[in-house]
Amino acid sequence: MRIPEKVYGWVLFLPALLPLFYVEGMMYPLMTPKTLALRAFGIIALALFTYLALAGKSFYWGRMRRWETWIPGALLAVAYLASLLGADFYHSFWSTFERGDGLLTLSVCVGYFYLVLLSADTSWLKRLFQTVAWVGSLAALYLVLQWLVSLEVVNLPFIVKPNGRVGGTMGNAAFLASYLGMALFMTVAAAREHVGRIRLLLYAGAALELLAIFLAATRGTLLALFSVGILWLLYYAGKGMEKSRTYSRIALLTLVIITGLFVAFRADLAEAPVESVRRLASISLADSTVSSRLFIWRTTSSEAIRKPILGYGAEHADILFDRVYDPTAIVEEWFDRTHNAYLDYFVQFGILGVLFYLTLIATLAGVGLRLWRAGNQFAPYILSITAVYAIQNFFVFDTGVTLWLLLVFLSMSHVLAAADSTEPLALGGKERPFAGAFLGFAIFLLIVPVVVQPLRANLLAFETYLYQVVDVPRANAATKKGLALGTYADLEFGYNAYFMYTEEQVNRLAEEDLRLAYESATKVLTANFNRYPYDARTALYLAQVFASAPTGTKPDNGLLSEVLAHAIQESPKRVQSWYILANLSISGANIYPVGSVARKEGYRAAEDILRRYTALVPDLAEPYFILAQLEYASGDLAAASRDAAKGKAHYKSSLKVARRAASYYESIFDLPSAAFFLREILQFDPNDTNAREDLSQIEAREGVLP
Repeated sequence: MRIPEKVYGWVLFLPALLPLFYVEGMMYPLMTPKTLALRAFGIIALALFTYLALAGKSFYWGRMRRWETWIPGALLAVAYLASLLGADFYHSFWSTFERGDGLLTLSVCVGYFYLVLLSADTSWLKRLFQTVAWVGSLAALYLVLQWLVSLEVVNLPFIVKPNGRVGGTMGNAAFLASYLGMALFMTVAAAREHVGRIRLLLYAGAALELLAIFLAATRGTLLALFSVGILWLLYYAGKGMEKSRTYSRIALLTLVIITGLFVAFRADLAEAPVESVRRLASISLADSTVSSRLFIWRTTSSEAIRKPILGYGAEHADILFDRVYDPTAIVEEWFDRTHNAYLDYFVQFGILGVLFYLTLIATLAGVGLRLWRAGNQFAPYILSITAVYAIQNFFVFDTGVTLWLLLVFLSMSHVLAAADSTEPLALGGKERPFAGAFLGFAIFLLIVPVVVQPLRANLLAFETYLYQVVDVPRANAATKKGLALGTYADLEFGYNAYFMYTEEQVNRLAEEDLRLAYESATKVLTANFNRYPYDARTALYLAQVFASAPTGTKPDNGLLSEVLAHAIQESPKRVQSWYILANLSISGANIYPVGSVARKEGYRAAEDILRRYTALVPDLAEPYFILAQLEYASGDLAAASRDAAKGKAHYKSSLKVARRAASYYESIFDLPSAAFFLREILQFDPNDTNAREDLSQIEAREGVLP
């Protein structure tokens, strides 16, 4: 039993290494390997625990008598109940590759809470702090190097160049910053346990973590750290030793001065070359990110109130977002989170879920305060981590990495609080090592459907992506194999099929290859449309692939009409569905001669569709310009002029809209208006030679100002 016992001890620690997991050659190389590894570790840990418990090993069963230890289990029970009664339990359980959350990951994290509670002693927390300290320092070092690579200061082959904000090994700046916000205090705590070079290295690691959080430019974590820092300075300024009071007061005064200067020069700082400074200085209701978050919080809250007790089930915040989506209020197209962990819990699990989640955080704070009064050395760090987590989760959301860390930290806080009150005990009755081995092995086999098959599907999705243009039959075969594995990868195979077909294959393939690509994309998306009827994204993607059918391939118009109706029902303000409907009328009209009654009727039908949309979303500029073009083609110049004027009145800088507007105004020879929109085009795309030539010709005409 000694070897399984040692392995079990290591497996309890292994999730602390997850931030460093990064696997190339996968379709989703950032969060997916972390999630799959976490689930694998959870299965292995449970299998070993089952064997050891039945074989007679002693565990701390008495710790379960404390009522606070049942809160994570109650939260998990509510999550399962809400998902069973929600939109789709299957999706709620598995989540997706890209997100990796869902009931399965929540179950693993809660399982770890209880395994650590039953197994760990007080020394385990010190080892956890040490592990997280080194892992956090390495993750921070990677992000700093990635930032230098993005500035082209260095060129390191093993550092992935970021696309936008640096996200390190998490691939997302907010994910890494929220993890480092917790790891920072654990690193400082670990440093205080050492002397000499190790202490200096760990303090350097803490400094790197702080720098990495700053470079990640995640305002929620920066605000959380600033708030916690202020609280500690206020405490030590009033109740610390004499020297601590002096230093704290000086630090507070310095922060007040810096904050005042920041506010005074905020407009200038909003143009600073440093991303973090620029993002902090740009915070306002006019900021697109801030306004988007406020829109999501306001509208999804209103929708969530309709199911206040148990919500819509795990992984279904996107249903609410699709219902309230408004292109005039938000830039982003798709959201599956509200960017507020508390609202996420309310949307998914109702008032019961968010209450248990808040109780969980409050319990950790309560244990920290109890340890503080008892003089425990870890209490200040427990309180700091709790505060940072609680504050930053108003603006971000959990991943498996941070949720695991929080729950294990909560478990160890209970261990510290009950250090002298329990003794390890073996299960009563006769030892059953053979039964333990059998049950443990049966649990271990869950790795196949939970980890191995999804990993294979992910690799096949990557093969599809690699060969989408150079070898279409091979790409299609990889898709078929991936779907045949029967995993939860089907939604993302559909999303990827849409992107590959509409963005690459339709532009780069021809004849037979294009037909094969089209058939594969429509087959995957049609299957997903039938399986996930609530998913507006799948419905819209399928309609857009149908609308881009190769020449000679006629889509099923009955199915297309059904898909469009469903897409509009699930997300009524998404303009793409209405455009496809209008285009169907236009393409049907274009087969008739110019000026014929049938052609005019087809155009009028398209106009009616667009007018219904403008009544629904009156502040979006683009549909008005499309209407104006249709009305101009039909000979109704007065109506075209009125709608173009509405489009111009609602215009907000947009390359796509500017091109439509410029085309319309050039066609009616309104040269000043055409010049305005051509300049807008060149602001977005200075290399657009056609727009530049048209603008030059207009500016050369007498009476048109440059």
